[in-house]
Order: sequence, then C-alpha cells, then structure tokens
Amino acid sequence: MTTTTISHRLTTGLTSSITSIQSHSSNQSQSISLTRRNHTNRRLSSISQTSNRWIVSPTRSWDGSGDSEIKKPFVCSYAIVGDNEIDGDHVDVDNTEHVKTTEIVIWAVATAALGVGNRVMYKLALVPLKHYPFFLAQLSTFGYVAVYYSILYFRYRAGTVTDAMLSVPKMPFLIVGVLQALAAAAGMAAAANLSGPSTTVISQSFLVWQIFFSIIFLGRRYSVNQILGCTLVALGVVVSVASGSGATNSLKEAGIFWILLMVLSFLLQGVDAVLKEVIFIDSLKRLKGASLDLFIVNSYGSAFQAICIALLLPFLSKLWGIPFNQLGSYLKDGAVCFLNIGTMTKGCDGAPLLPLLFVIVNIGYNIALLRLLKISSAVVSCLASTVSVPIAVFLFTLPLPYLGVASSLPKGFMGGTIILVLGMILYSWTPQDANRSHTDTVIPSPPST
Repeated sequence: MTTTTISHRLTTGLTSSITSIQSHSSNQSQSISLTRRNHTNRRLSSISQTSNRWIVSPTRSWDGSGDSEIKKPFVCSYAIVGDNEIDGDHVDVDNTEHVKTTEIVIWAVATAALGVGNRVMYKLALVPLKHYPFFLAQLSTFGYVAVYYSILYFRYRAGTVTDAMLSVPKMPFLIVGVLQALAAAAGMAAAANLSGPSTTVISQSFLVWQIFFSIIFLGRRYSVNQILGCTLVALGVVVSVASGSGATNSLKEAGIFWILLMVLSFLLQGVDAVLKEVIFIDSLKRLKGASLDLFIVNSYGSAFQAICIALLLPFLSKLWGIPFNQLGSYLKDGAVCFLNIGTMTKGCDGAPLLPLLFVIVNIGYNIALLRLLKISSAVVSCLASTVSVPIAVFLFTLPLPYLGVASSLPKGFMGGTIILVLGMILYSWTPQDANRSHTDTVIPSPPST
C-alpha cells in the first residue's frame, strides 16, 4: 500500500471544525503535527477511514521559560497511515517506493533463480526415481505439510505469527487446496498424453489466466504496454522452447480433449494464485493493517491440498497406470528406492540426495513465489517464474551430473530469449499507477466461519 503524505496549512478560522482539539485559551495559537505516540499532556485524536488511519495530534511549542508560550500561526499537518509506521511530520514517499521496488526486484530474481533450480532438480530427482514419479509427487505433497507446519509452529512460538493471524477464515484456504489438487489431477492426466514441449507451450496460457482473473477478482486494469509485454514474454518462451522440437506437430497429433484439459489445469492454477493475492489483501483489513504471515497460507493450503489428494488417490493412481489395489506396494517400493538401502535398489543411484535437494529447492521456490505475490501481484510473480523456463532449457544443454548426454538448444532459442527480454522490459517500463486498483472496494471479505 502506498503511503501518501498530505500537508495542508489551515487558517485559525478553521479551528472550530476540528472538535477533538481543545484550545488552552481563546487567544492561544496551536501547532498540530503528526505523531504516533500520545505524549504526556497532549491529546491524541484519530480518524479512521477504510484501511487507513488519519492521526492528528495537537502540540504546543514553548520558549523554555515554562509559562510563556511562543505564538505561531496555526498549522495542521496530517498523513494517511497505511502499512508503514510513520514518525514525525514528513514521509519520504519516494524513498518508500524505492525500497518497495528494490524488495520486489530482489524477490523476483530469487523466484526466477529458484524456479530454474526447481526445474533442473526435478529432472535430477527423477533419475533415481524414474520408475516412481507418482511416489515423488506424493512425497512432495505430504512432506510439505510437515515442513510448513513445523516452520509455522516455530514462528508462532517466536511471536511472528499471532493468534489473530491464525483465526482468519479457513474457507479461502480450503478453496486453495481444492484448486491445487484439481490442477494437479488435470495436469497429470494431460501430461501423460502430451509431449514435454507441448506442455511448455500450453503452460504459457497461465499468464493469460493470471491477467484475466486479476481483472475479474481484483478490479485491476492493465495498460496496452503491460498486455503487450506479457504477450511477448509468453511468445518468447514458446519460440525458445518449441522451435525445432516438434511441439507444433505434437499438438496436432494430441487429441483436443487433452489439450483442453491441460489448459484447464493452468486455468485452475491462475485462479489459485489470484485467490492467494486476495487472501493477503483481505487480511490487511481483518488484521487492521498487519500482514498475514505467508507460512499460514502455505501451511493451510498444503494441508487441504493433501486431504484432497488423498481423496483423489484412486483416480490419480489410475492416471499413472498403477492399479489401486497395487498402490500400497508401489509406494513401498518407491520408499525403498528413495532411501536407497538394501539390495533391491538397483538403478536408484543419487537417492536420497537428489530427491531431497529437489524438495528443499521446491520449498524455497514456493516460499519465494508466495512472498513475491504478497508484495507485488500474481502477474509479476508469474513473469518471474516464466523467465526461469528458457534459462532451465539452456542449463540442460550443459553436462549436468546423472543426466548423461546434454541436449541441444532449439533452433530459435536465442530469438525467443530476445523476445522474452523485450517483453520484460516493456512490462517494467509501464507506469506503476496504471496497474494500481482500488482493491479495498472490490474485494468482498470471506465469511468469518
């Protein structure tokens, strides 16, 4: 939230309009200055409007003699106080904006870097678990619940997470969990019938859904430059990954049903990301300006997702070609391979180190992505994640351990990368005011049940 400073000079004739300020005598002049502490013998009055606090307090200036008051013109200075604590009469808005922009850039870079690591480590983790990808998926889903709740517990003990944060409505988190579970189910089913390049091309629809749902649910408006920038980013990824890889032919060969199912998967993920942004915005109102800890969103969202995944296990196991009555033995064999102990672990070289590294990097990526979403928007977080795609493609051309022969770059890789960079520059040059919305007035609060 941008902190706006407003300073007005009022004449003494307006003193009667401020009823909270009592004159010491009919002839005394007063100087009113912004403060956030109620000093001794000074009266503090506050005016609340929506999520902002207007704090006005009268002060008197003295010449040091104790009884003799220095006469000064009546001056009223006030500021709208949002997320940031303000001391004194002056707020350096430019500096605040610079700090926020710097933080967004840092977390965007971290998200892109961890996104690259996430994609690379996923390939490496599947080297020892190539026959047990379903086990790795379930390990990620249920393992994150334990990790996130452990972190949440320690943050609660440290006082970072408060009881008020934990008492926020849980229905939005349930919806997040359901969306994530359904997106995973649809994605698994479609990916089994589509090639890797085809999936990468279709995944760029995620950015389109982000923009669409942020307009619908957040009332956000985008300029032509921003829309064009996002379009170029998506087009750059498509060109860099798909050129020379047969993605177009693969899409033609695949049935329309599987293509639409994959699009549905990314649509659900787009709704999920925007809903998380809504949760953060709504929490500012419910917590009276306090920011909801992101591990609450991660923990509850992952818990509900795990519950939904458990209910969908018969369906999901079928997608992976595993009969439900053999699911128990499959998961047991996957655990043995993951631990890499015993004599029945041939072909499991690299476990458990590579799968554990993937889990760690994936957790870091999700935390960075959610943090970036919290301080910026769903579209910005999506752009940062999208940038990781061509970088990861380039890394796969290097002789990485356990992967064997390095792959070759698609023919249009450099051209696609240039298009992507131009799209990012075009989007970042867009004035920030064009992307601001009055979300306080368009986002309904979820029920407090």
